[in-house]
Amino acid sequence: MSNPLIIAIGRLTKAVARLRGGGSALPGYIVERLDPHFMAEALGRLPEGIIVVSGTNGKTTTTKMLADLLRGQGLKVFTNPTGSNFTRGVVTALLDEVDWSGWLDADIAVLELDEAHAVHFVEQVRPRVSVLLNVLRDQLDRFGEIDTTAGMLLKVAQATTGTVVLNRDDPRVRAIADHLSGDVQVRYFGYAPALADLFPDDDRLHETRDPHEGSALAVPPAPADVELAGLDGERAVYRMDRLRLSVDLQLAGVHNALNAAAALAGARAALPEEKAHDDGLLMATLGQVKAAFGRGETFDVDGRPVRLSLVKNPAGFRSSLRSLGGPEEAVMIAINDQYADGRDMSWLWDVDFSALRARGVTMASGVRAWDMALRLHYDLVDVARVEPALGPALDAFLEASAGRPTRIFCTYTAMLQLRREMSRHTEVGPIGA
Repeated sequence: MSNPLIIAIGRLTKAVARLRGGGSALPGYIVERLDPHFMAEALGRLPEGIIVVSGTNGKTTTTKMLADLLRGQGLKVFTNPTGSNFTRGVVTALLDEVDWSGWLDADIAVLELDEAHAVHFVEQVRPRVSVLLNVLRDQLDRFGEIDTTAGMLLKVAQATTGTVVLNRDDPRVRAIADHLSGDVQVRYFGYAPALADLFPDDDRLHETRDPHEGSALAVPPAPADVELAGLDGERAVYRMDRLRLSVDLQLAGVHNALNAAAALAGARAALPEEKAHDDGLLMATLGQVKAAFGRGETFDVDGRPVRLSLVKNPAGFRSSLRSLGGPEEAVMIAINDQYADGRDMSWLWDVDFSALRARGVTMASGVRAWDMALRLHYDLVDVARVEPALGPALDAFLEASAGRPTRIFCTYTAMLQLRREMSRHTEVGPIGA
């Protein structure tokens, strides 16, 4: 049982941090130092265990989808909804949910974890299910090259006690199956070969060959428990157990349709054996899931939509650019280089911005605003204005694009500040809502 005094200290620290506008790491850090076993003890009592979601892209959205799907099946779900995906972020989320003895009233936990911190997590608590999404170049200053990230996900998979759900169409993730013992069940999610050109990978970044011959499809695909079989706008078709089920997603973008396949596969793997899952109900629930904060989140400003799209690596930015609206949609790009963003911004040179040539970029902002403007110049994209300060930049952008739908591509810390700045223009919900 946990010490009530430690829980009180953690909650007090969290309240003070909120008043000061701080993040969600400090309370968890303090509790971890005072009681290193707090997290393991709280999560270790859950009757249906723990699901870990990790990978380069899509963790927050997939975690939200998966948690909602399991709630729709009648389970009490604990999750870390703020996207703080270090172990201390999980501890901070627990502080709001446990009682004074450290007891967590939940059936199952669905936890988003940063690839590196997932390794530390599974050393303390072994997940029953892990959902491993992808391995792409991201934050090279932290992770190094992508084989290092793949090795981290392998350790997560090897610590999993029940089922490992893998992205069939990511070669480095799929290869994890070759290193698992026979005691672990392996399931896959993926997309139909006909959709391969919608999901380019880093290995084919500068190549022009047929996407069906790309690295991700070089090996005949394994059967997928859930396959994205078709996509028309936000209407997605999934194949499960030889059935084809369709749903109108509320989350825009081809990447979110694939995240949904991962969430469906994770839910099917996690549901208790004695509880037959209802695929129809899963699909109905999936159609109600709204975007996680900052990941396609849309605000109403004076009757027109303003959408925030988080970008943090070449693959993610390329996928987000594919979901641009018509030529009337105005674009702002905000790039910061804080620790949570990754300090190395060289990845911007591996994004093809030619899709922005016709419309141009209305505003470039953030700590690296001028670097972003230079990068766009080399892709022949006009930038109307550069303003590094995010508050003034947002105000000027909204004024310049009055009456038009708008899109803001932003790195993580820029997204957090822009949400705060947006509250001066419209209602902004709490993080993780």
